[in-house]
Amino acid sequence: VVGGKVKKPGKRGRKPAKIDLKAKLERSRQSARECRARKKLRYQYLEELVSSRERAICALREELEMYKQWCMAMDQGKIPSEIKALLTGEEQGKAQQNSTKLAKAAKTEANSSNP
Repeated sequence: VVGGKVKKPGKRGRKPAKIDLKAKLERSRQSARECRARKKLRYQYLEELVSSRERAICALREELEMYKQWCMAMDQGKIPSEIKALLTGEEQGKAQQNSTKLAKAAKTEANSSNP
């Protein structure tokens, strides 16, 4: 007896409502479907990310190879025509446009890599 009331043994609070077993199973199936869909989307996103990174790596390797060839030519005493053009300023505008494009591509790549 607590405060004039007879206390019943057992748990306090609401009694759990009897949940229909079929409804519970259907909710579980739906949850599993949604989980699989989220997982599929995540894997697609990761595959696209890997593919874009691989393309960027290929572009950088090509650029590196070009610079290596320029260095080898300069070691042999030859000045590549591209460097001559840069030195004479004929292609300064084009070089600036290319560097601007590369910078924008790098920014876009960096932004797309942040999920």
